[in-house]
Amino acid sequence: MRLKDRVALVTGGGRGIGRAIVLALAKEGADIVTCDINLENLKEVASEVEKLGRKILIQKVDVSKISEVDDVVKKALDKFTKIDILVNNAGITRDNLILKMSEEEWDQVLDINLKGAFNCLKAVARPMMKARSGRIVNIASVVGMMGNPGQANYAASKAGIIGLTKSAAKELASRGINVNAIAPGFIKTTMTESLSDEVKEKLINQIPLKRLGEVTDVANLVVFLASDDASYITGEVIKVDGGMLM
Repeated sequence: MRLKDRVALVTGGGRGIGRAIVLALAKEGADIVTCDINLENLKEVASEVEKLGRKILIQKVDVSKISEVDDVVKKALDKFTKIDILVNNAGITRDNLILKMSEEEWDQVLDINLKGAFNCLKAVARPMMKARSGRIVNIASVVGMMGNPGQANYAASKAGIIGLTKSAAKELASRGINVNAIAPGFIKTTMTESLSDEVKEKLINQIPLKRLGEVTDVANLVVFLASDDASYITGEVIKVDGGMLM
């Protein structure tokens, strides 16, 4: 097990990519702290983690609120005494064309996706710096690198994640903390499953590998970046997109 007895905090761990990340980390021996706005989803994930023989702490958290982030980090440190790994996965979409996008749609996406990642990174940075060790993985998106019509808010938030990743990597490297980002392309989730066959076909035609990605494709890379195998990698943005953006 590559992550035996390490402690990982994963935001947005209740479903989709976040759930896959939680389970992949647990299978590699990590104890888990995970938060989401949907507590029922977290309870289901907790049951699966416990079946793997790992400990888990769950909490309903709005990552855009620093007080709620600080609270879950405090509880994690009280329970496990440390946080070795942070995965900033929590994110939302509020798609609309720029001319129709409301201030609320803009603010909600930036607050959760970008400010939320900043809040969590800041909260775990101090205990990681004290331990002179840590792995931070931020979930960005290829949309943050290429843009997408109707997703100016989402693309801006994910581009911001990339800038945050590189800045944090430079600030924290001297303390033994690696900070990297993963930029998924189109991944099979409840959101993509609800698309029509016509839309799915158009998406697949943009991908050289001619298929959507699996949540495990992202989760497996998180495990690698969180492990000692990636000890000399920091400040990188790694695409998981089937070759869509080259």
